[in-house]
Amino acid sequence: MQRLFLPIAPPDAGFHRRALDRQAQLTKPPGSLGMLENLAVRLAAMQRRDDPRLERIHISIFAADHGIAAEGVSAFPQAVTTEMVKNFAAGGAAANVLARRIDARFEVVDVGLLNPVELPGVISQRAGAGTENFKIGQAMTSAQLDIALRAGMAAVDRALAGRADIFIGGEMGIANTCSASAVAAALLALPAEDITGAGTGLNREQILHKAAVIRQALHRHRQQLTAPLAVLQRLGGFEIAALAGAYIGAAQQALPVLVDGFISSVAALVAVGINPDCQAWFFFGHRSGEKGHGRVLDALAAEPILQLGMRLGEASGALMAVPVLQTACLLHNEMATFAQARVSAGL
Repeated sequence: MQRLFLPIAPPDAGFHRRALDRQAQLTKPPGSLGMLENLAVRLAAMQRRDDPRLERIHISIFAADHGIAAEGVSAFPQAVTTEMVKNFAAGGAAANVLARRIDARFEVVDVGLLNPVELPGVISQRAGAGTENFKIGQAMTSAQLDIALRAGMAAVDRALAGRADIFIGGEMGIANTCSASAVAAALLALPAEDITGAGTGLNREQILHKAAVIRQALHRHRQQLTAPLAVLQRLGGFEIAALAGAYIGAAQQALPVLVDGFISSVAALVAVGINPDCQAWFFFGHRSGEKGHGRVLDALAAEPILQLGMRLGEASGALMAVPVLQTACLLHNEMATFAQARVSAGL
């Protein structure tokens, strides 16, 4: 898919300088608002605005099933994926509650449910009826990977059609922490045990089993894990691929991205591996409680906005970070300068 490799322009350097200059003139000691200052400056450069804003939030939840669930790597049965999609459609999930709080546009994209549904608010762009068991063979074909990547980019097109100020991607898929852990381990050349966590709430013995499954899969596919797209095809999930496609597509169209937790960050790691320039367009919502998330964030040199011990996924951590970004914009735009307030500036 050649579109993945198209060039990505950086955020505007001129607006970045102007935003830094404004921050230096606001009635506060330099740096006293910490990360809030950098968030506002980066948004100003991305949006090419002296007054950055986050009024229109677009959320796409990508849902898919995983063949690796057959190996007993999740505390929940595979049927929960479809059941949760129904819950999203009914407005009852945590992500729905958080989206309503910030008046966000919310959609669910079926990129590969085992048992598809036809419900309002659920978009069908299916790459298949779940991935294959990657312990036995490759997770998906190249054609399926292409469909999933394009589903992510199509979500960005819808976000832009709605004049979104930022794109948030979420995921739903039983056993997808197993898939994400395998992808991260392959990309970072880490042992499975170093990246594998509790996911849906596994105990220590179950986590060890999950890591063993990943270790066996990494060994099986070791000769083919030569590039991010190959890793994604061999070990990934349709929803992880869709997120990676969305992140690259958003950056190519100058739309800021707010990345969620572990699985979303693994998708960001894939995206950066494919097209490194996309990372300049990413914010990272939070550091989750999932074991491998810190390793992935460190590899991306990412500074997450929040650390609340969350590990729900579904874009929930990113949604929690939206008010922080909005507050950063308000402070940048509405605080008085030293000249306006007739306050003496420091030396």
